[in-house]
Amino acid sequence: MIHQPPAGARDLLPVEVAQKAWINNRLQDIFQGWGYQRIVTSTLEWLDTLIAGGAIEPSTVIQLQDSSAGNLGLRPELTASIARAAVTRMSDSIYPQRLCYRANVFRKPPVGYHGRQLEFYQAGVELLFVGGVMADAEMLLLMADGLKALGIPQWQVIVGEAGLTRSLLSRLTEPLQTEVRECLIDLDYVKLSNLNYPTVELKDWALQLFDLRGEAETVLETVSQLNLDSASQERIKNLKSLVEIIRQSDQSQISLILDLSWLQPFDYYTGIVFQAVSVAGNQSHILGQGGRYDQLLGLYHPQKKSLPGIGFSLNIEDLHACLLPTEHLPKTTPLIDCLVIPLSTEDRSQAFRYAQSLRDAQPTLRVELELGDRAMDEIRAYARNAQIKQLAWINTEGAVKTEIIA
Repeated sequence: MIHQPPAGARDLLPVEVAQKAWINNRLQDIFQGWGYQRIVTSTLEWLDTLIAGGAIEPSTVIQLQDSSAGNLGLRPELTASIARAAVTRMSDSIYPQRLCYRANVFRKPPVGYHGRQLEFYQAGVELLFVGGVMADAEMLLLMADGLKALGIPQWQVIVGEAGLTRSLLSRLTEPLQTEVRECLIDLDYVKLSNLNYPTVELKDWALQLFDLRGEAETVLETVSQLNLDSASQERIKNLKSLVEIIRQSDQSQISLILDLSWLQPFDYYTGIVFQAVSVAGNQSHILGQGGRYDQLLGLYHPQKKSLPGIGFSLNIEDLHACLLPTEHLPKTTPLIDCLVIPLSTEDRSQAFRYAQSLRDAQPTLRVELELGDRAMDEIRAYARNAQIKQLAWINTEGAVKTEIIA
């Protein structure tokens, strides 16, 4: 057992680390260009914090041994932790708060899925203490800017409206509403068609919900013709404004799909929800997801004050998988620029001193020391194999003889 990581865990070797660092660095540059500041929250949280008032199932959280003060867990996502930190420690800061992160998250797989991946890596943003269509548009355009900077081929954005979808579902009574909700989450039209509906009208309504997806303007036209309350009509109006902003922006080429039947597994979303999906090749990837959560911050506020928030996370593993066939990612770890070799045991201090002088003179330089007693031919063979272009031979007096490896 000691020779392998636990089931669901994996090691990242240097090349993959370099590739994912390339992804993270570009995303952080984009986030910071939009005014976002990095935040780091604890990997460990109180279980009550992580479940976000019941919006996240405790069964999905990897829980640790109980402490004397309460149950602990590993974060399954970052939004709840950042919400807690923001309202308890940043509530007196200038509004709005633009925060970004890159971090690992942990999710417990369903029963029967032993060996499923447990640890994932994400980069994302949270825009806190501000609501409205402009903030919603900033999220979609920022996510698009990040995907564009990475060079992700062929992707589209799916947008829903959690509050509107819940309102549409409210015409159905329990337990039918829960059953329809599960069918919508699973995209299971066959099961949805065969549920036990009390009337034909309710069945037609449920099946109509399933079809509220497609080109944004067409779906908005369809849903506008339904008999809806004033709150739902206001949500539709905001969606129309959002689509108009996107269409007239520099990212107008975004492939935008509106899906008003879509429900997120995390139940704290109150407004728009969205995800970016790769549509290249035979395999699809969910590149990122997010949404508006205007009631979540109030759970952590000392006075339970409701504050708006919206954010998204990008899935580093899925981005990495989409970029592997391209020429964007580094194929190797950074090469060593110079190998410094002491000619004898008496020359070792001089070798360390010379190597450090090279690094001090040029901080980006990568300098290795020969640590063993290999023969010169072995050292040259190693340098060729490692693609090290320059050797520096050092004697006791500090004299340096450089050699270029062809």
